[in-house]
Amino acid sequence: MRIVTGAISHETSTFTPVATTWASYHDHFGYLRGAEILAKFRGANTPIGGFIEGADAHGFELIPTIFAEPHPSGPTPRDIFDQVLNDLLTGIKNAGEIDGILLELHGAMVAEGIDDGEGYVLAAIRDLVGPDIPIVAQLDIHSSVSKQMIEMADVLIGRETYPEIDMAARGRECADVLIRMLKEGLRPTMALHQIPMIWGMNQVTAHSPMREAIAELHRIEAQPGVICGSIATGFPLSDVPDMGSSVYIVTDNNQALAQQYADELGAWIFERRASWQLRMPSTAEALRDARQQGRYPVVFADRNDNTGGGSPGDSTGLLRTFVDEKLTDACVLYIVDPEAIERCQQAGIGATLTLAIGGKSSPLQGTPVQMTVEVLGLSDGRFRYDGPMYAGLETSMGPSAYIRQEGIHVILTNGHEQPFDTAFARSLGLDPRQMRYIGVKSAAHFRAGFEAWAGAIYVVSEPSVHSADTGTLTYHNLGRKLYPFDNL
Repeated sequence: MRIVTGAISHETSTFTPVATTWASYHDHFGYLRGAEILAKFRGANTPIGGFIEGADAHGFELIPTIFAEPHPSGPTPRDIFDQVLNDLLTGIKNAGEIDGILLELHGAMVAEGIDDGEGYVLAAIRDLVGPDIPIVAQLDIHSSVSKQMIEMADVLIGRETYPEIDMAARGRECADVLIRMLKEGLRPTMALHQIPMIWGMNQVTAHSPMREAIAELHRIEAQPGVICGSIATGFPLSDVPDMGSSVYIVTDNNQALAQQYADELGAWIFERRASWQLRMPSTAEALRDARQQGRYPVVFADRNDNTGGGSPGDSTGLLRTFVDEKLTDACVLYIVDPEAIERCQQAGIGATLTLAIGGKSSPLQGTPVQMTVEVLGLSDGRFRYDGPMYAGLETSMGPSAYIRQEGIHVILTNGHEQPFDTAFARSLGLDPRQMRYIGVKSAAHFRAGFEAWAGAIYVVSEPSVHSADTGTLTYHNLGRKLYPFDNL
């Protein structure tokens, strides 16, 4: 059997000033083609890593096309989107006779003039290969799933963990389902229930109440006739008609049963809609509580400036609180500031200089923080992850610097990547595990590499382009009323 694979995966914020460019597509893991995709992801905890594992287990030939996964950022310009899609379609055409397709998509991609990136991609592939070639795709848990996506794919399988440590497992599940279609005559029927809700920050699947939602999903997956099911919490930073939470269920040749279970799970989730919301204190408020509780090290997660959601990564609220409070054994991971890094490079390791840190991408990110720092480390940004999310994979943060003002340590980067683990900080000489107060530009993925040893974790809210209280998150294109925006 000959199975084509490829990836076009982008989480798109329509509110961020961070532009998506061709350079964006070549950052992170690179814009890969053909055999270099298999070489890059064999054994890796990624969807394609799971596809490769499935190919090895089932003995099918996996034919790679392209891999395109820029960091989260603004909508992809149309000319770039068209070229990327053309590269994928050309790869499928050039593969010759094929038996099926395995795709890595995100579920929250927006391009210039295209609100539903995945629906558009799937429709183009379906138009190319016809109705009989099975298409199975792996999605992020933060998908805003559309009816077109459901119609164009045979099976969609979303991740069930957040932090998303099950990427390879879900990729392998995709391969297993595809093989059942090809060898056993499995006839998937898929149904969608779009929930009138935006999921709040209570999404960490190891904790209540999200743990119970996943348990309810698994209960339904165990029912006779059900192949698989997924919960999509949605991506709230895309102002598009399908933005919002949803569930989708796949059954064996029983559309009515799929819809019944999708509606049942969707209603179960909506009944508990208040449970998924989370109040986020400021860093200063969280710091006061952390000192009272005394559980160290304590992590402050700056959710609004999470680069993993497309934020610029240079908001200064968290850093300013650390400075104002004169913390010691404190660090911030990471602040995106190419200008400050260039000055550090010019000065060299060991130099002392005064810098204006952060607050350069937008006035909404706060004003720069004046710091007199010692340069402790410089790097070209290349490193390998060692945490559970991307263990062993090499990537780059771009030219980076490690600076310190008295007891406050800061990692400056060019790359818009959140700290999935401590590997990059350690590559510059900073071990966060030796710190007492740790600030991260992340919403939840940092937990994969930090939660096991953290004494306490606070998800905090600071001014940012993605702060709901700035008045800049104004939606014009939503396709339905959504809780908590609307009184539902």
